[in-house]
Amino acid sequence: MLTLSALPSSAANFTPPQGCKLEVTVQNRGCTVSQHYRCSGDAPGDQWVTYFTPDGQSYKSRIDSETRWLESTDLTTGIIDTLEPDAKDHASFSTLLKTGADDFDFWTSSNSGERLHHQGSDRLTGEKVNMDGVELEITQFHLTTRNESGDVLIEREGQQFISRAQGRFYGGVEKSSDWSGASENTNDSPVSFSFPGQPGFGSTKPEYDCDLQMVRGGKPDLNRQLMILKEART
Repeated sequence: MLTLSALPSSAANFTPPQGCKLEVTVQNRGCTVSQHYRCSGDAPGDQWVTYFTPDGQSYKSRIDSETRWLESTDLTTGIIDTLEPDAKDHASFSTLLKTGADDFDFWTSSNSGERLHHQGSDRLTGEKVNMDGVELEITQFHLTTRNESGDVLIEREGQQFISRAQGRFYGGVEKSSDWSGASENTNDSPVSFSFPGQPGFGSTKPEYDCDLQMVRGGKPDLNRQLMILKEART
C-alpha cells in the first residue's frame, strides 16, 4: 500500500466500467488522451470513449455501429446530451464507406432542457495515412448546429480521420465559429495508438501539445455543451 500510494498521479491507468473492455488508448494533439472501450451489456456495435486532460476525465460519449451520437456527457458540468430517435437523416458510417459521402440532419436533447439541431456532411477524400501502424482515411466535413429557434450557434468545418477496422472517427484539423463571432482553429489529430500489452495502454496522461494548451475558462454552459459535442462521435 505504501508503494502504491507513492506512485505519481501521472502513472494512473484507466479502468473501464465493469463489464466493459478497453480496446485502445489514443494520444491526441491538443493535450488529450482517449480511452476507447466496448461494454457487453450494450447493443452490438456500440462503443464508448472517455477523454482525459491534464486535470482528469473531461467527457465521455457513446456511439453506435453507424457512429450516431447516442450519448455525450460533460464530466465537469454533468450535462448529458442524447440523440433524439426521430431524425430527418441519421448519420450513417456504412453509407460513408459505401458511397464516399454521407449527409446528416438530426436533433439532440440535454438534461438541462436544451435541444440542438445538427446538420452537415462527411466526405471521404480518397487519401489514406498510416499513423503509428494504424491505417486511417481522411474525411472532409461541415457541421452547423442551431437552437430550437433556428439560430446558428456554431459552425465547424475541416478534416477528420476514420478507421474502417475500428468503426469510428478521430479528430483532425478544423475551424469553428460560434454565435458571438469568435472563431478558433484546432488540431485534435491522433498521434499514437496503444493496444493491449503495449506501452501506454490505459495511460491517462496526455503527452502532446500540453505546453501549448490554453485553459478555456468562463464559458457559459451552452458553449461548453457545444464543445463537448465537438468530439461526440470520436
